Amino acid sequence: MPKKKPNHKSEASNGAPPAIDWNNPSLYFNRELSFLLLNLRVLEEALDERHPLLERVKFLSIYSNNLDEFFMIRVSGLYRQLRAGVVETPPDGMTPAAQLSAIRREILPPLTTQMNCWQTDLLPKLDAEGIHVLSYADLKGKQRKLMRRYFEQEIFPVLTPLAFDPGHPFPHISNLSMNLAVVVRDPVHGERFARLKIPPVFPRLLRIPTEEKADKYDPLGLKSVQDTNFVWIEEVVSANLDLLFAGVEIVAAYPFRVTRDADLEIEEDEASDLLETIEESVERRQFGLVVRLEVDKHMPKHIRDILSKNLGIPPYLVYTADGPIGLANIMELLAVDRPDLKDTPFVPNIPRAFAGDESIFAAIRRRGNILLYHPYDSFAPVVDFLQQAALDPQVLAIKQTLYRVGANAPVVDALLKAREYGKQVAVLVELKARFDEENNITWARALERAGVHVIYGLVGLKTHAKVCMVVRREPDGMKFYVHLSTGNYNAVTARIYTDLGYFTTDPDIAADVADLFNALTGYSRRDGYRKLLVAPGMMRQAILERIEREVKIHQEKGNGRLAFKMNQLVDKACIVALYKASQAGVQIDLQVRGICCLRPGVPGISDNIRVTSIVGRFLEHSRIFYFHNDGDEEILLGSADLMPRNLDRRVETLFPVEDPQIRAALRDTILEVHLRDNMQARVLMPEGDYKRVVPQAGEEEINSQLWMIAHRGIWNAGE
Repeated sequence: MPKKKPNHKSEASNGAPPAIDWNNPSLYFNRELSFLLLNLRVLEEALDERHPLLERVKFLSIYSNNLDEFFMIRVSGLYRQLRAGVVETPPDGMTPAAQLSAIRREILPPLTTQMNCWQTDLLPKLDAEGIHVLSYADLKGKQRKLMRRYFEQEIFPVLTPLAFDPGHPFPHISNLSMNLAVVVRDPVHGERFARLKIPPVFPRLLRIPTEEKADKYDPLGLKSVQDTNFVWIEEVVSANLDLLFAGVEIVAAYPFRVTRDADLEIEEDEASDLLETIEESVERRQFGLVVRLEVDKHMPKHIRDILSKNLGIPPYLVYTADGPIGLANIMELLAVDRPDLKDTPFVPNIPRAFAGDESIFAAIRRRGNILLYHPYDSFAPVVDFLQQAALDPQVLAIKQTLYRVGANAPVVDALLKAREYGKQVAVLVELKARFDEENNITWARALERAGVHVIYGLVGLKTHAKVCMVVRREPDGMKFYVHLSTGNYNAVTARIYTDLGYFTTDPDIAADVADLFNALTGYSRRDGYRKLLVAPGMMRQAILERIEREVKIHQEKGNGRLAFKMNQLVDKACIVALYKASQAGVQIDLQVRGICCLRPGVPGISDNIRVTSIVGRFLEHSRIFYFHNDGDEEILLGSADLMPRNLDRRVETLFPVEDPQIRAALRDTILEVHLRDNMQARVLMPEGDYKRVVPQAGEEEINSQLWMIAHRGIWNAGE
């Protein structure tokens, strides 16, 4: 990130202390460059030899996948702004052109590091462990014969070479597809150019047998190969192009890939059917504006010029790779059955409240409030909650929000079963959950067919809140069982994201959730809630008021403290409030996994603010907001980060944890342990770079995620 020296003073008069210009760009980091620093921390994990080998491969893949999404969403937005002549700037003052220039400058060195990591570090180590990622030139005779037969019988039938010449227009290049720029020499017309798409129906890395076993396999048998030899599919295709281009000389074939604008723009007010509109928009994603062209370094300039000219892409969006393009696909190597090269698995904890024979409703009713911390606690109780509700004759209704549930969704299966058993089921499916639109469309249609009341949310807003309510008839009247969470109802990501879930029978929270669903499904315009903080509406103001309360308490008692753990911190009003709290002397700990636009450690402004970030085995996804409040501590959990999009353009919830035992456990065994991490944490410096935290002499080493695995369930020890 560019180093900007903070300059926060303005002219003072009459000897008064200098006033602070809160619009001074030097007080804020750029959000796009801050994301690139997060991704750099991911790359550092790939370089970290403390991780098992295949976990390092995983981090390298994640780094590439993050960059793909960054170009599809963030770079595309800046490029659109530049083309439209937008002059409005974010708080850091960088224009779209300046941001695009800085992005390229910041990306190029890590791309070199990434490729060096793959080629000179990981590949030799994989090879030493018997996992061989081979080039086609490394294959021996029998292996080549087998791969040629495989090409002829499996790959060849689905390939479509597209020529580019006066009689053939330049072909459409779909988003993130792997392609070959094929140069051939025709005996009549001379040199010609064709584009060949590698169909994504095949793995990027083809698993092949050893030379000794190759003659025992027919092409179809490759699907059952257990040997750990792999070859890139584009190299297999390149080596067999003579079968596609008969009668001409194959001069060369160069891999390339295109990234397109994938940020769906939907005029919801004009959409007669949001489901169909989203479906059409997803299909259009393949035709968005080109925002990146990746080419092989050996591609000649004239071929590169053909591509960039016909794609209409400027030179600063062309990236050259000295190795395989699109390293996100190396995630396929994690399918290799080598547990010794992966993180040690563990069995998630089941809270004692759910370990007996009683129903989940009896357990929640007896305990009142139960905390789950995934993945250290199992996600099974959440699925059980819905499955038991589906079959329980006393359950009358289920209401739930779904944001990202994934392709295999036991939660949706339970909702379908509930409808089959005659329950009233209402589900808000957020169709605009980016890159999950297709899954959500599929589930929305399935739920509708089953007779579920399916709602797609409010016009102009994404519903990001994670809320579920079960209405049950009991001897003493209707009882409401509520589950609130910081994360999605997704059984897969619950194993790799850290998220907090909370079961409660609190009548005020239940009433608030009922009111929230009425607002989502009907025409209610409720702004105020009993205990929930709901966005858009009063959430930002409620956070600002609590920060101001801490300032006033500190001015009187001197014990002000705030500790926030979140994914992103971007909202200017919240940042300014934290700056002012720091000026007042309030001690502030911020743990922000990703984007952080607040500049810590600025003398006189943020010298009482410490910002850390943890990137590790699990993706830190929890949101915890702690206010000391003169000992009458308040903790809020929920779905919202402090970003304008969360506070203004999404339906979000934060909820208070009022159970004293759980609140103390959250503070001491979750929040404080993460803040004390000195093995995986990095601290954000005033200049904008991150430095890894290291244990001081005599200090206990704490890797917070490993600590949570070793102590899983301790947050429910008081049950």
